[in-house]
Amino acid sequence: MRTRTSRLDLDEPVVTDLDALYAICSDPQSWTHFSSLRHTDPSVTERMLQGWSELWRRDGLATWIIRERGSRTVGGYGGCSKRQNSFWNLGYRLHPDAQGKGYAAEMCEIAVECAHRTEPDLPIVAYLLEHNVASARVAERAGLELITRGPDVGNPDADAVRLVYADRSLTADQVDVVLSA
Repeated sequence: MRTRTSRLDLDEPVVTDLDALYAICSDPQSWTHFSSLRHTDPSVTERMLQGWSELWRRDGLATWIIRERGSRTVGGYGGCSKRQNSFWNLGYRLHPDAQGKGYAAEMCEIAVECAHRTEPDLPIVAYLLEHNVASARVAERAGLELITRGPDVGNPDADAVRLVYADRSLTADQVDVVLSA
């Protein structure tokens, strides 16, 4: 499935995207805010890609491959993926060469629209580390508001704080699910 914005082609991932995805996921500059998640083995990226394909089949919406309009070069990935059948998770990762051009915000705006059309009863949530100011601005531009902040469960940095943005109020149970995701 292809979705277009004014500057981007957003495509459902395919197996031929694997090498480009691994290049992004293994690049330390792509992980400046959470370096412990950097991929050091292509099989991790392959499992991620397979998971996205399963989500597309199951939910009809998941993570896209991001390219500049008309380009074959993968600039990143992102979109809304359903998590624990409780919420849409809005997220992205861009190649360092694609950062700072507004692509994340452009993709996130259309991802929010698509999630609202696909399953409007589910909240759209973006969770990020407190020091990732650029991602917070992208979430706000996509229409999400800061709901809560708390410990980032599973982060090797015990002092890491997770911010949770959402398109609506969340129940305490929903916040607990997001904070543990």
